[in-house]
Amino acid sequence: MSESSRDTAQGAGWGSSRRGVYRQLMPDHVEKLSWLNPRILWAARNGVLASWFGDPTGRTRASWVARRAEAGAPADKVIRREVPDRFSFMVIGDTGEGGESQYAVVPGFLKVGQDTEFAVIASDVIYPVGHADDYGDKFFRPYRDYPAPIYAIPGNHDWYEDLGAFMRIFCADPAPLGSQPAPRPLGRAWWRALLWHRPRPGDEERLEQARRLRSAPGQQSVQPGPYWAIDAGPVRIVGIDTGLLGTIDAEQGAWLREVSRGPRPKILVTGSPLYVDGEHHPCAVEGGGTVDDIVRDPDHHYVAAIGGDIHNYQRYPVDVDGRTVQYVVAGGGGAFMHATHTIPRVSVANVTEREFRCYPLRGDSLAFYSRLYGHRSRLRRFFTLTESEATAVVAERLGIEPGRAPGPDARVTRRTRLVASLLGAGGRPDRTSRFRLPVRKIYTQLFSPGSATYSPPFFKSFLRLDVTPDAVRLRCFAATGNREQEIDPPVEDEVTIPLN
Repeated sequence: MSESSRDTAQGAGWGSSRRGVYRQLMPDHVEKLSWLNPRILWAARNGVLASWFGDPTGRTRASWVARRAEAGAPADKVIRREVPDRFSFMVIGDTGEGGESQYAVVPGFLKVGQDTEFAVIASDVIYPVGHADDYGDKFFRPYRDYPAPIYAIPGNHDWYEDLGAFMRIFCADPAPLGSQPAPRPLGRAWWRALLWHRPRPGDEERLEQARRLRSAPGQQSVQPGPYWAIDAGPVRIVGIDTGLLGTIDAEQGAWLREVSRGPRPKILVTGSPLYVDGEHHPCAVEGGGTVDDIVRDPDHHYVAAIGGDIHNYQRYPVDVDGRTVQYVVAGGGGAFMHATHTIPRVSVANVTEREFRCYPLRGDSLAFYSRLYGHRSRLRRFFTLTESEATAVVAERLGIEPGRAPGPDARVTRRTRLVASLLGAGGRPDRTSRFRLPVRKIYTQLFSPGSATYSPPFFKSFLRLDVTPDAVRLRCFAATGNREQEIDPPVEDEVTIPLN
């Protein structure tokens, strides 16, 4: 097994001069996607409009689900796959930016996933707005050689054009929804309708050519809708659609309660993680209750909840009435990296730093962003921290043992402390000042999304889950963009989850 970032800096991808072969998989021209581009931000405005003027996602989703039922989709929305009691599947989240950071994941994903039964994309299949024209280079091309079906749950970006392309690709529903009734003038719904980003016509010939890249019989699948369940071997995998704002409507909530009943062990896949960045986000259900209430109910037998949306890996083993539920963030499949160094010292639901895991390690995250903003500000000598310096200063700020020991030459100086503060590095809960918390919030919400393009190491990740009648073995594999990690993808985290 190759070294991981917890073993050495080289295992993290630092210092390598051998870029991987992933570039050979990419199209000749890749349009750079920057979340600091006003044109992109304007196209992706629907999330903001939904928060200001009311979220129409539930009504639109219900229309799609009704259409799928009329077309013959099973009423319980359960996909029944004939697989052995011992089988494996892949999970990869937030994939579709279409640039180097997405394609860098592909060689390792194909190698690790070559004998798996299927894969699941957990949130945001296509950036920036889920348009059909983007599926060629951001879905069909990168995963053309994955031999098994790929299922997906939509993320907020897939909803920015009312989920039309997603439903067409994954649910075989080619026709757009009919127009909604005209809202009352000057009301909240009227302003939302006036400003709403509408689906644009797609290039039919281009989409048909893209489909041919994944046209083998073994690659085909049709989902019953944007939310679904898969019965495979001894487990049920439940996928929910959290729409634009990270909530679910009453109709989907009723289905989730129904499909969660029974003694069969279950794994939730959601577009919005329930534990993330040291905080609990239980995910509201319209009409009352939360998704996490359903997960925690002992009669439902959930053993894990895996969420996308945040572009890194995190794991929280939470004790729920004497049993452990693994809450996982798995959004490192290709989009820009959300920083982990901004995560404060973890103390949530009795999970502490001792049990918490993340990738990239906080020190690697801080070192990466120090290089990024050193380059952008042209202040490299001031901003740039070595991975050892970054590891040491993060360990000092959080008061923890680092995931990888810093080098013997690592020194924590006034400069390294200042850079860590400016880049939003987390701290200890008992030492968080009124100044530091706003800085971390501003950094994570404004500056972090500007990192859409950069060079290796990319610090991407994907999951493989190996299921037996007694347990699920969950492993997080790294993809750095360097050849060493392509040849033998390192395991950054591993846990065995009992099913009994």
